[in-house]
Amino acid sequence: MSVGSNYTQNKASQQSGSGVGSSLFLKVADWISTLLGNSPKDGPDALPVRVHGREFSRTAASPVGIKGFDQPLLWAVVTLLLCGLVMVYSASIAMPDNPHTAHYSQTHYLVRHAFSLTVGFIVALLAFQIPMDVWEKYAPHIFVGSLVLIGLVLMPFIGKGVNGARRWIALGVMNFQPSELAKLGVLLYAANYMVRKMDVKEKFFRSVAPMGIAVALVGFLLLYEPDMGAFMVIAVIAMGILFLGGVNARMFFLIALVLVFAFSLMIYFSDWRRERIFAYLDPWGDKYSLGKGYQLSHSLIALGRGEIFGVGLGGSVEKLHWLPEAHTDFLLAVIGEEFGFVGVFTIIALFMWLTRRIMYIGRQAIAMDRVFSGLVAQGVGIWMGFQAFINMGVNLGALPTKGLTLPLMSYGGSAILLNLIALAIVLRVDYENRLLMHGGRL
Repeated sequence: MSVGSNYTQNKASQQSGSGVGSSLFLKVADWISTLLGNSPKDGPDALPVRVHGREFSRTAASPVGIKGFDQPLLWAVVTLLLCGLVMVYSASIAMPDNPHTAHYSQTHYLVRHAFSLTVGFIVALLAFQIPMDVWEKYAPHIFVGSLVLIGLVLMPFIGKGVNGARRWIALGVMNFQPSELAKLGVLLYAANYMVRKMDVKEKFFRSVAPMGIAVALVGFLLLYEPDMGAFMVIAVIAMGILFLGGVNARMFFLIALVLVFAFSLMIYFSDWRRERIFAYLDPWGDKYSLGKGYQLSHSLIALGRGEIFGVGLGGSVEKLHWLPEAHTDFLLAVIGEEFGFVGVFTIIALFMWLTRRIMYIGRQAIAMDRVFSGLVAQGVGIWMGFQAFINMGVNLGALPTKGLTLPLMSYGGSAILLNLIALAIVLRVDYENRLLMHGGRL
């Protein structure tokens, strides 16, 4: 048999096999399309198709799939939440040995923290479903609602006091802290305000003064609790949104100087705040080592014991009633003791990446002329980044002691709930960005 006839037969055989394979593939595709409710014979965009002599009358057009949200951001958040859950349990496991908490079980804080995560996850899913137009519409209402709740905290028989501060409203299953809602309320209101005042942002009194009055009102109520840490975070969020919104740089630096001066006066005229500053400068001194410098000194001891790789999960000594608030404000110190420099560096790196990613999503939204969404996302980035920076600085002895928790990780139901809502809003911004970039509509 000639080479030419062999080639012809092989070619015919390949075409026959290819035709059967193509036919089978198309039948499977047709079956899947039918299961999904898409008839391949309907629709104005259908086109006739001919494959190896066989004609398939019509094939339905299908939309391009859109990757709904930033999955790396979601997994970074989940990682921090899970690490926080483990470390809260580790830091609080010895609490029943304390006479004040002897009636608690070893898993008391673990169960409550897991409950807060569950509630936060459900509410965050609901918040993700809300379009950004709705958040923009109701931003002033959320801000006013947060002011009302802060006012209620200060009323007798409503606000719950702990360690000399009245910051919580008891709701039975959990204690709600309105100052956390105020962070989100100010953030949304500031972004909404900058969109409305975009035409007069170069004029100080028309663009900045009303926002300054709103922040001052929140600050007055928070300082009466007292909660200076929350006020600092709120002030930085508001300033950051004003700056990113395009307020004149000279006005911005003037506002910054005014705030620094105001905080300095608060510290100067408050004996216990002034003592914290002195204790920060000399935590090992005889005057402060058993007083205002006690937490800081034991936080540094915990970090020193951890060295490079730590003493291992559960091996911390400082959490055994030496380091106060180990499961809340000083959780990073326990991480440092049990996982060493490597553990602390990993947490810092995760927060740096998280903040950068959130700011990128906001910048992308602004580039698409979605100014409110972009400012909200960047405000959340400022919130998470600044509060994490303050908490880490306090734990590492770089900043004076301040009662701010580590976002997403420290024990605290209100903080976890509002952190997750804020991040759900960021994911919503990213979802809408992707939808618009793929030609979709909101």
